[in-house]
Amino acid sequence: MIAKTEYGAVRGSEADGLAVFKGIPFAAPLDGPRRFLAPQPPEPWTDTREAVDFSAPTPQGTMMEGMPSLWRPGCDTDCLTVNVWTPEPGGSGLPVLVYLYGGAFLVGSSSEPTYDGTRLARDGVVVVTVNYRVGYEGFGWVADAPANRALLDQLAALRWVRDNIAGFGGDADNVTVFGESAGATAVAALLSAPRATGLFRRAIAQSVAGRFLDRDEARRMGESIAAEVGTRATVEELAAVPPEEIHRVHKRPLARAVANGESSQPEGITPYAFVLDDDTVPRPPWHALRAGSARGVEVIWGFNRDEYTLFTLGRDLSSADPGAAARALGLGPSAVDDYRAAHPGITDADLYTLLFSDAVFRMPTTWCADAHASAGGRSFLYELTWPSPAMGGALRACHALDLPLTFGNFDTPVRAMVLGESVPEEAHVLSREMRRAWVSFAGTGDPGWPAYDAERALTRIWDVPPSVAPHPEQTSRRIWASKA
Repeated sequence: MIAKTEYGAVRGSEADGLAVFKGIPFAAPLDGPRRFLAPQPPEPWTDTREAVDFSAPTPQGTMMEGMPSLWRPGCDTDCLTVNVWTPEPGGSGLPVLVYLYGGAFLVGSSSEPTYDGTRLARDGVVVVTVNYRVGYEGFGWVADAPANRALLDQLAALRWVRDNIAGFGGDADNVTVFGESAGATAVAALLSAPRATGLFRRAIAQSVAGRFLDRDEARRMGESIAAEVGTRATVEELAAVPPEEIHRVHKRPLARAVANGESSQPEGITPYAFVLDDDTVPRPPWHALRAGSARGVEVIWGFNRDEYTLFTLGRDLSSADPGAAARALGLGPSAVDDYRAAHPGITDADLYTLLFSDAVFRMPTTWCADAHASAGGRSFLYELTWPSPAMGGALRACHALDLPLTFGNFDTPVRAMVLGESVPEEAHVLSREMRRAWVSFAGTGDPGWPAYDAERALTRIWDVPPSVAPHPEQTSRRIWASKA
């Protein structure tokens, strides 16, 4: 189980009939100022490097106060790494799937059991998962450092794949990059980033988050977070602050900005997002795609019908005001009436949740599909409608429900959260269908349903059984049309 890379040989392990390599560096450790600089190449090694354990996560905090963190002070800084699952380490020409995790731009690690590539790789593809920077290190504004360092990490990892994956049995000319939530947003950003041209042939974006910061808002947020720890937002001063200190306070300025109506995100989930800048992400992806930024890339776009139930579950929405929410989201005065006409009897709480499902995930994903198809790109669209049985059915087809279905990993904390304690047979059936579609698309560009165009808008409906239907969520599309 030895493979050669441009930096040195690595020794993996055998598991379930696959060769598995973990913790292979694609960039230098995040020591000192390098926490906030563009990724640098790793130092080559001469002895065969053991690649049997995941690296540490990149520095990060937690999604919510009181939750355990994947990262701990003192974790190894050699954490910009990839992991590879391959059924034919000595072969050649296998399709390659490269995964970018989500986590609200705040958290995430390729070592999470949800992202184990075993089941996908068994179907005849090479699976690569990537560690990239999150939180302030990946997304926060720094006066003398490049924006979107997370994207620069992802680009470096994709270049590593291009230059090295043949040594693991993969075809460097047949790479599909895929991701969910913040990872799907990264996929969309890569599709609009000039630097990514030629690094992948296909892409799958599962629940694109539609918030992109202009430079002024990113700067204000970065300076406010730096001020919370008593420093300026420069590489030298931030590098002197322990990561845990920044991660402990970075939501405070966001809470103030939301309270003062100064945030582009009324719900205040995360202070971070990709920044629109001339060098990496010049404009929102749906604008770039409409101009043909990725015309030659085949893309699956998709969302879950009830995305935002994951974020509103347990909250008291008895006084929810859909009208105020619609105004905060920039919709016109007739929006709430239009929603109610399309959904007779909908409660204020459910309408509030629907508004944010559309605003945060469903409509940005649809705009991308529309824009890519209108520019002559090959788009495919899906909507996951199969309802989770968890919590008495309260989650429905919630955000992140697609994760255990995509990877087929049902013995994980994410599965427990979105599916409950027992996994129904329907989930296994749907997972097999989704994995078959993803692998087929990676290999041939055909996921098993018709390509999308604005006129017919044929869409895969992921339910049991799956189907194809035209124009899903047409009312929402019409209400949000002016925002596209």
